[in-house]
Amino acid sequence: MKRIIAAVALFAVISANAQSEKYTQAMKANLAKFETAKTVEDFQALAATFERIADAEKTQWLPYYYAGLALSTAGWIEGGNLDKDVNAGKIKAFCDKAEAIEKNSEIYTLRNMAATQQMIVDPQNRWMSYGQEAAKALAKAKELDPNNPRIYYLEAMGIFGTPEQFGGGKANAKPVFEKAVELYKKETPKPMYPDWGKKEAEAKLAECQ
Repeated sequence: MKRIIAAVALFAVISANAQSEKYTQAMKANLAKFETAKTVEDFQALAATFERIADAEKTQWLPYYYAGLALSTAGWIEGGNLDKDVNAGKIKAFCDKAEAIEKNSEIYTLRNMAATQQMIVDPQNRWMSYGQEAAKALAKAKELDPNNPRIYYLEAMGIFGTPEQFGGGKANAKPVFEKAVELYKKETPKPMYPDWGKKEAEAKLAECQ
């Protein structure tokens, strides 16, 4: 009887390891596609792949996060003919699924980007709704992890794109970009965890000099 129990336990460990390896390989293969995807359709397909990985795994928040990040990237493509409200709604749905597994700062940076995309459709009329939603998402991200450099990169981008008469512009964005770059240099991300934004933050900081 003990041998049977030991054999069953060993089989369970082997199966779990095989499943974990399969998940890791699928994630790494699709994360690499962020570097090669170019079109809205490419990123939509990538989001769908991450969603399938997430639905299969059940306990991993990262695939839902990356599904949302792929759609967020699609939303910034010029001339993509994408309904930003519909796209943002899908991103937020992925955030909800990810947060049901683990609540963390990275998910709230994604919520910020979704709300920002909705706001820029009509900044004058949408600032009080989606602009505030985006700001609250970053505030929550800071609460969860004040050392996440992506928070300050996104905050600085918002300041950079705001007219000077409303507190924006290069001079006001510069110290926030500096903080982002400083935190990026200190960051040691875990395998497959978000690490995007460093080159972009450095480039924007150079523009502010």
